[in-house]
Order: sequence, then C-alpha cells, then structure tokens
Amino acid sequence: MKIAVVMGSKSDLPKLESGIELMRNFGVEVAVRVLSAHRTPVELSKFLDEIKNDTDVIVAAAGKAAHLPGVIAAQTLIPVVGLPIKSSTMDGLDSLLSMVQMPSGIPVATVTIDSGTNAALMALQIASIKYPVLRDRLSDYRDEMAKKVLLDDVSVQ
Repeated sequence: MKIAVVMGSKSDLPKLESGIELMRNFGVEVAVRVLSAHRTPVELSKFLDEIKNDTDVIVAAAGKAAHLPGVIAAQTLIPVVGLPIKSSTMDGLDSLLSMVQMPSGIPVATVTIDSGTNAALMALQIASIKYPVLRDRLSDYRDEMAKKVLLDDVSVQ
C-alpha cells in the first residue's frame, strides 16, 4: 500500500501534514515530494515513471493556477486526488477551478480547499478497493467520528 503526495511548493506542506499523518496511521507508506509542474517538469515526469508500478494513488496539492494535479493525471493512470491550496489570490477558488475544470478524458478527483485530511481520506478510499484492510480501518474511523458527534450531542442536552 503506497500513496504519493506531491506538492508544488514546500509552503503547501502545512496543509498536507494532517493527511500524511492519517495515511501513515492507517499503515500506508507515503512518499512525499516537492515537484512543480512548471519549474521542475522533467523531474516530475521522472518521479511518475519511478512510482508507476508500486503506487496506488497520488495526492497532488497546488495553489494559484494549480496545474500540478492535471499535469500528473495526464502522465499516469494512477488515480489523482487534487488538493486546491488557498493562495493570496481569490482565496483558493482559482486553484479549485483549475482542478475541477479538467478536460474530458483526464479526470482529477478534487477535494475541499486546504483539506489535507479529505485528500487523504479520498486516497485511502480509492486504495481500499484493492486493500480490504483499509476499508475496515475507514469504517472504524467513521464509527469514531459518529461516536464523537453523539457524545457532543449528549453534552449539549
């Protein structure tokens, strides 16, 4: 079980840390890289070639023009989860739209702006198709969330 996390800039890392930790807690190997679609396209392509046979899902985080997830999706058949990062321009809407408006034939599954946790959970759900143990862990994770909500409900009654 392996998931790659690629960010266009190291400044994106704080938005990814909770998701990286979550995936590791689920027992998944996580490869974390800083590679830019625009500034390091050759290195990005080399990395995608290196991981093509051992990686189940790629989480790609980018801000502004946010081409990274789409460029990755265009070069691999590994499912790509796009994580739009809020930038100083347009509060992340520019990033979100760049990801969800992919041309027909090159999809990117896209999650909430700045939500590394949702990106990780989507990647885990995709990987759980191949690894039933992840499905069980995800079920337990959701049960824990439900228990917390029910405890909160009791505490306000």
